[in-house]
Amino acid sequence: MIHLFIFLPLLGSLLMGLFPRQWRDEVAVAVTLLTLGLGVALWASGGTGLFSVPWVEALGITYSVQLSGVSLVLALVTAFMTFVAVLYGRQRIENPWVMLALVLSMETGLLGIFAARDLVLFYVFFEDALLPALLMLAMFGGPSRMRALVKFAAYTLLGSLLMLLSIIGVKWLGGSPTFALADLVQHPVTGPAQTWLYLGFLAAMAVKLPLWPMHAWLPDFHEQNHASGVPDVMGTLYKVGGYGLFTFALPLFPDASLELRPVLMGLAAFTALYAAWIAFRQTEWKRLLAYAGLSHMGFVALGVFSMNETAVIGAMYLLAFQNLYTGALFLGVGMLQERVGSLDTRVGGVMTQAGALGGLTMALWFASIAVPGLAGFVGEFSVLLGAYQVSPWLAFVAGLTTIAAAAYALNAFQTTFWGGRPHGAVNVRDLRGAEWPVLALPLAVALFFGVYSAPALNLIQPAVRGVLSTVGGN
Repeated sequence: MIHLFIFLPLLGSLLMGLFPRQWRDEVAVAVTLLTLGLGVALWASGGTGLFSVPWVEALGITYSVQLSGVSLVLALVTAFMTFVAVLYGRQRIENPWVMLALVLSMETGLLGIFAARDLVLFYVFFEDALLPALLMLAMFGGPSRMRALVKFAAYTLLGSLLMLLSIIGVKWLGGSPTFALADLVQHPVTGPAQTWLYLGFLAAMAVKLPLWPMHAWLPDFHEQNHASGVPDVMGTLYKVGGYGLFTFALPLFPDASLELRPVLMGLAAFTALYAAWIAFRQTEWKRLLAYAGLSHMGFVALGVFSMNETAVIGAMYLLAFQNLYTGALFLGVGMLQERVGSLDTRVGGVMTQAGALGGLTMALWFASIAVPGLAGFVGEFSVLLGAYQVSPWLAFVAGLTTIAAAAYALNAFQTTFWGGRPHGAVNVRDLRGAEWPVLALPLAVALFFGVYSAPALNLIQPAVRGVLSTVGGN
């Protein structure tokens, strides 16, 4: 079942062109819904064990996949938000089947990233998810999309090259017979070489967290993507750096992780606060959301780098569920742009004409700024609680972000939805049709896991304990 779960979206994207044009949108929705159903079935069965067979035996490359613990939670969120994005995209985008096919292809890359237990396989899926993101930006982006595309590609491909060199180095210097994670852990690299290999792997993950100063591609990427927000949802799901560090970097580079922990925790705390401060100064919704997401990733990095059990659990929880409310907010911004013709936060007075859009957007922002009772609070509070046990001062610096987040989110929301409506402005219609579930379903999930976190924590906690037991985390 795991193989069908991973590759069904890719198969669907390849077969969409064989159907009559009027059916292609429905095919995309059906494929994402079926993929989500397979993910739920995997959750109900407790995940899957490790499946490993030789792939390129002469080079030691294996096809090793497993979905359990953290990877299963992230894969489920990915399947869910892809379904939501396709549901909205088929209604919002003119002649949408090409973009939807790219979305499905990217979904397979993302699911493969979470399932891979071989470093070369992880790299293959990592690049597979990159290509549809580049194509969506190039084909459907804004007037300055080529500049954003070059910057995004340059950062990502440079990081990927350094990661590939580190992957080769881990096997060669450690003497592992294969690139499978289980074999690499049994044949560790020691001494200064481990630190250098860790830095190479970290470079790629810092781009995809992202982490300052490897974040410069992010605001332009979101600003220039299609106005619907569909590619932005997939870009949010592609923030897999925190997962890569947790799953691969900590077990493979334990000594380097401990050695660099103070520096990296400081960098993560700075990223969280810096991004929140920059977000406060934004007057364009997509750039604001981009910096808000960067601030969240600073929290994720702080939790992972602290190597404290509570903090790492919180980081993985936050990594999973910020995809819900951040992705839904991008779609909400797409709805707003469709109605007022602008992404400027200063349009004013939208709430008086579109109360449902304003109310659901406000609730999603509450999840984003970690209001208790919503999933964001569980993740951020756990990160701060665990990081405090390692470095109280850095936890305090990161904690200031919660105040800054409330300031930038509520200020922008108040200006757009409650500010004075300009004289002669167009009328703003409220939500209709599929727009309701597109915003309401992610909010409902964020609310459920904010009140009842046990189903996710029961998967995340054992996985975190298993990784930290191999690296000396406490």
